[in-house]
Amino acid sequence: MTEYENCRERLGVEFVAEVHSAIQRIVAHPHAWPVLDDDVRRCQTKRFPYGILYAQGETEILILAVMHLHRDPDY
Repeated sequence: MTEYENCRERLGVEFVAEVHSAIQRIVAHPHAWPVLDDDVRRCQTKRFPYGILYAQGETEILILAVMHLHRDPDY
């Protein structure tokens, strides 16, 4: 968040809100995004170049990573 705050005031807060929104979409529709590997899926944020990697268990959703999509494409 600090990196975005250095760009513009409150941009870090907006980033956190966007990640939260993506997680809410995952919770509402966990099967909406394609499987990348095994049972891992990725939901992309709408405004920032980040993806949320997650896996769905029987009763929970495990967030594995919040990844920047332009840094390391093989991550």
